[in-house]
Amino acid sequence: MLEKEVINFERTAIVGIVTQNQSEEKLNEYLDELEFLTFTAGGEVIKRFSQKMERPNPKTFMGTGKIEEINLFVKENDISTLIFDDELSPSQQKNISKIIDCKILDRTNLILDIFAQRAESSYARTQVELAQCIYLLPRLSGLWTHLERQKGGIGMRGPGETEIETDRRIVRDRISLLKEKIKTIDKQMGVQRSNRGAMVRVALVGYTNVGKSTLMNAVGKSDVFVENKLFATLDTTVRKVVIKNLPFLLSDTVGFIRKLPTQLVDSFKSTLDEVREADLLLHIVDISHPDFEDHIASVNQTLQDIKAHEKPVIMVFNKIDAYKHLTIDEDDLMTEKTPRHYTLDEWKSTWMHRLGEENALFISATNKQNFEEFRERVYEAVRQIHITRFPYNKFLYPDYKDAIEKEEEEE
Repeated sequence: MLEKEVINFERTAIVGIVTQNQSEEKLNEYLDELEFLTFTAGGEVIKRFSQKMERPNPKTFMGTGKIEEINLFVKENDISTLIFDDELSPSQQKNISKIIDCKILDRTNLILDIFAQRAESSYARTQVELAQCIYLLPRLSGLWTHLERQKGGIGMRGPGETEIETDRRIVRDRISLLKEKIKTIDKQMGVQRSNRGAMVRVALVGYTNVGKSTLMNAVGKSDVFVENKLFATLDTTVRKVVIKNLPFLLSDTVGFIRKLPTQLVDSFKSTLDEVREADLLLHIVDISHPDFEDHIASVNQTLQDIKAHEKPVIMVFNKIDAYKHLTIDEDDLMTEKTPRHYTLDEWKSTWMHRLGEENALFISATNKQNFEEFRERVYEAVRQIHITRFPYNKFLYPDYKDAIEKEEEEE
């Protein structure tokens, strides 16, 4: 008989600060996301800590009183991991570790940990290891405090931190080795992409956990791993898809996230080559998420960073079946109407209206809602690119409605 697997979640606490650039409302959004990231990594958030500050304390990130409060809570509640929402400098991490006796992580470290769990192929593992090594290099000194010989006096003379120096050299060598390995794989992937011929390439892009892989499975009849967690997809999947009789390549890429660590963007540049070389981008948005407009801005920023922002884009607003808006009672004259009170129809008449009907689609990938409309729009966009490239093939691929009529006649 199979034994029931018991998953032990690590007891964690998360920490963030309210600054001039980050309001309390924004911080709560970020901490919600951090809590979801922690759950994805295998942790259970017991408590959140926040503090209003002009800017982070350069020594301990938070004020000394707050650090003491956190330390007391960690001891009393058996907390094993403390996670900070912003990236900590090596010295901050070291100073906090001296005061609080538990694992100290920051957002970058947490994302790297999730990526390490998710990496399936040798290529993804290489990319993650490179990002981890780059992150680890300036933080090595804190790991070897038991070997530091800075007290002086009898018996303490001689080579000081040789162990750290050796380690740093090993990590630097590893980084250069991994970079070479990635260059080789990049060449191979470049050859693979060139071997795909002149087929039109469509890439799914979007924030993490918006339903890109679910849509990929629904359109391409493929079997990509899907889970309601962040970064379920790490390896790019490319499938040949045929709508009516028009073939094209559809690729599912790694999702983006706010405050994405720079070393991750650098080491995943080659995975994002699929996006850079695509002819058409389908920007998938989870419209049921309250912060979806922020997500769109974050994805657009990343597309700009990888120089893919000028490509033709169709916005696909997914999860309309899960969309819920806030309501105001008729006799409530105090509550002000905000975007969170908008119905789907009201959203369609906002800035989304300016995208044009052809460039904004509202679907549900799980329930296949408005799916025919989605297929038609993708078919027309791909057909347009195809006949621009091959004018003689115009007669092979008729308009979508004509293609349906033709099918019906054949039946």
